[in-house]
Amino acid sequence: MSLVRLLGFTTLACGCVVGRYREVATSREVSYVEEKGKSCGSHGHRRNHTIAAERLATVSPIALATKAS
Repeated sequence: MSLVRLLGFTTLACGCVVGRYREVATSREVSYVEEKGKSCGSHGHRRNHTIAAERLATVSPIALATKAS
């Protein structure tokens, strides 16, 4: 387990909430599915699992929450 810093949240069109984090040691960005949408049919969107950046880019977000400082 590594230490991460929250960058922000995004709600996808399917209703899933994705959190973006940056690993402190390596500065690598990681996106996790925080909550699965009630109507989401994607098997790739599983709560507490990472989601690939290219998959995240192909699904348009509804809104971006304010960034954490």
